[in-house]
Amino acid sequence: MRNTFIKTLTEIGKKDTNVMLLTGDLGFNALEPFRDALPRQYVNVGVAEQNMVGVAAGLALSGKRVFCYSIIPFATFRCCEHIRDDLAYHNLPVTMVGVGSGYAYGILGSTHHSLEDVAVLRSFPNMTVLCPGDPLEVEALTHGIMKQHGPCYLRLGKAGEPNIHKKPLENCAIGKAITLHTGKDVTIVATGSMLQTAAEARELLETEHISAGLVSMHTLKPFDEEIVQRVVQETALIATVEEHSAIGGLSSAVAQVLSQMSGHAPHLTIATPDSFATDTGSQKFFREKVGLTAEKIAASIRHYLPAHA
Repeated sequence: MRNTFIKTLTEIGKKDTNVMLLTGDLGFNALEPFRDALPRQYVNVGVAEQNMVGVAAGLALSGKRVFCYSIIPFATFRCCEHIRDDLAYHNLPVTMVGVGSGYAYGILGSTHHSLEDVAVLRSFPNMTVLCPGDPLEVEALTHGIMKQHGPCYLRLGKAGEPNIHKKPLENCAIGKAITLHTGKDVTIVATGSMLQTAAEARELLETEHISAGLVSMHTLKPFDEEIVQRVVQETALIATVEEHSAIGGLSSAVAQVLSQMSGHAPHLTIATPDSFATDTGSQKFFREKVGLTAEKIAASIRHYLPAHA
């Protein structure tokens, strides 16, 4: 995902000299294409993420379109007040690009896990929150960012996520989810790097003659309420899948929509637990532990369906 982001931003930056890329001394073996092609539009501010946001705000007030790059804990939690007061409050066109969603930096422990970031940034006024599911969504949404004003959070995986879509997304728009498949028994709504796993879970269910749909909810703010309202009238179950806490993420956004409706399908939440990790392991290890593998997602849906048939 990050390679696609850098490639896309480099192409944009060559045409628009107001585009700036800032990094907090991270992104080696990833940011070089932009740095080498556009050295006057690239700044390494050093290990000073809060200051990076302040610099970005100043550049934005001077007419620049700024992208700040770091791993998610440093780009979000460490800079939280600065994002709120410098960017969101002033509605500045600065995008915080966070790499390593969920358990991507699993072996480094809870300090490097990113399971609450969406919840925090979704709560800020003026903030757009994007969680692309594959490289093609990254490309489309990066172009989409350039068409809007205001602060944005772009949440990227780092596990070499493959393309789930079969061709470039010409009609991918911020705030509009993408339906990949429709299903009568269940519709899986996935966000971010869980799209691949959700797609695999859907295939497992289909082999068991369970009609399963799949929606990529790449934008968590502004949220596509219309697709949720439609899905819960057309399917027997809606299952949300996210590598993030159920508190404040995709599940919460869907539940908020459903709370204003009646006579709709039940909602199954598949997310990370409300606790810090006490183990050390890879992203694969943690996904297995908390039930975020294709097999366990399919099993959760399979076990839930009979009780609500």
